[in-house]
Amino acid sequence: MNAVFSFARLGAMLIKEFIQMRRDRITFGMMLGVPLMQLVLFGYAINNDPKALPSALVSVSQDHYSRAMVSALETTGYYRFDHVVESAAEAERLMARGEVVFVVTIPSDFARQVDRGGKAQILIEADATDPSVASGAISTLGTVAQQALTRERGMAAGDPQGALEVVVHRRYNPEGISQYNIVPGLLGVILQMTMVMMTAIALTRERERGTMENLLAMPASPLEIMLGKVLPYLVVGAVQVAVVLSAAKLLFGVPFIGSFTLLLSAVLIFVLALVLLGYTISTVARTQMQAMQLTFFFFLPSLLLSGFMFPYRGMPLWAQWLGEIFPLTHFLRVIRAVMLKGAELPAVAFETGVLALFIFIYAGIALLRFRRTLD
Repeated sequence: MNAVFSFARLGAMLIKEFIQMRRDRITFGMMLGVPLMQLVLFGYAINNDPKALPSALVSVSQDHYSRAMVSALETTGYYRFDHVVESAAEAERLMARGEVVFVVTIPSDFARQVDRGGKAQILIEADATDPSVASGAISTLGTVAQQALTRERGMAAGDPQGALEVVVHRRYNPEGISQYNIVPGLLGVILQMTMVMMTAIALTRERERGTMENLLAMPASPLEIMLGKVLPYLVVGAVQVAVVLSAAKLLFGVPFIGSFTLLLSAVLIFVLALVLLGYTISTVARTQMQAMQLTFFFFLPSLLLSGFMFPYRGMPLWAQWLGEIFPLTHFLRVIRAVMLKGAELPAVAFETGVLALFIFIYAGIALLRFRRTLD
């Protein structure tokens, strides 16, 4: 009769499990890669107080008071004046495209008003689609600008003639409602999580159940098989889009200013890229568990680096470049611009083109990895 407990049998079981773990390289890599990725991203890339935000300056005069204002704003570390424009219309286009977060307008009579002891004003327009991005820069604005003007004019800090009025306009989301930023982004997050995972699991399930042999025996090309597997999920994506957009309007009151046709076109491109990504993952994974693991490995960094959870501008430059390789990053820019800013096609053409590029990249990789056998 066998003993109730045997160290020899236990040792054999442990050896067997370690051998199996070694053979399952994807799972073993996830065990090491996910914790390291979380440490790096949360430790180095995540920052809730973004600095060096791209800004535009609208100033027709180059007097020393205006230069003092600009220098003071740059000294705070929040403003980086990448654009000096001559008209408010040009600054408006830059903000609509998302190229600048702030537009600082110094009127032509600013120096004359300061010298006369009048009420000098400067206008700060902030892109408030993400309220957390602009909050820190706006909170320090009034004090810094007033101190700069006081030093430049050589007056006492309490001199009423040296008062400066800073007018702040929070564009696109003046109340600073966080749902206006989060809910449109949730559309991209939900689509990514479901479309990639469902498509990746679909093909690996065929392989595990043995029904892949029937597909391979059919007189169908790799492109036909791929389209036959991914196109049905476009219908699922359409249902999800309808549900999320309806909830955004009815439950959260998110404004919809832009073109509905443009939004649907961007969503279609985004969903097609996602299902092709899921198909590509299925050509790498051999089991449904591996497909889920690879999907999660893609989903986590894209969620953190896309600008959905944390301000994109607050990340270091290397993290911003890394975030550019994820479709979610570009989709968030498109949907927020269309829904909240009313952006037209020229303003989002580049981001939409990048999403379309992902379609060709993922489709090309999937077709190259396609095999007509089960090996």
